[in-house]
Amino acid sequence: MEIKEKLGAIEAILFASGEPVELYRLSQASGIDVGTLPQFIRLLNERYDDSGSGICIKKLDSSYQMCTREEFAPQIRSILETKKNTPLSNAAMEALTIIAYNQPVSKSFVENVRGVDSSSVVNNLVEKGLVEEAGRLDVPGKPIVYRTTPVFLRTFGLSSVDELPPVDGRTGDPLEDDQLTLDLSDDEAAYNEDETEPLELDE
Repeated sequence: MEIKEKLGAIEAILFASGEPVELYRLSQASGIDVGTLPQFIRLLNERYDDSGSGICIKKLDSSYQMCTREEFAPQIRSILETKKNTPLSNAAMEALTIIAYNQPVSKSFVENVRGVDSSSVVNNLVEKGLVEEAGRLDVPGKPIVYRTTPVFLRTFGLSSVDELPPVDGRTGDPLEDDQLTLDLSDDEAAYNEDETEPLELDE
């Protein structure tokens, strides 16, 4: 298979999928060795950049997904007649931060850190696709634990959770770190479900 055919195969697979595709699955489907696939994807992105294309391929943990470029979001929303996205509340941002830095964790862990019931907040994050169930703890009651998703990575422009801002001297509460971009200021009503941050999620 020639280089052009390999590049075309990768494009076709990612376009048709519409969802993140694991590296090994992309390798199997395209017939391209796992070790060389990242090079072909890098070449595709370089071509997109050179041509001013409105699409790109993003790495999300061990998966790849074809996405539109952020600068064209207004035009895309306009043609799709997308309703204004609901921003995440402060409470949701807190819970998401706790899960991101300590995953996988249970709802009770999130509640212990926040100091208030967080069941509805976590459920909301699941509905938005930012977190997902990741099994159960091997303890009495076997509570469900949660982790972040590729949607979370894409929303915050990350390739993996390893790219999250470092939290030096973490004590179990990621909200204490001054460098954390998702942190809330001290004068905000931290647990007011009605207050919202200016983060918007793509539909």
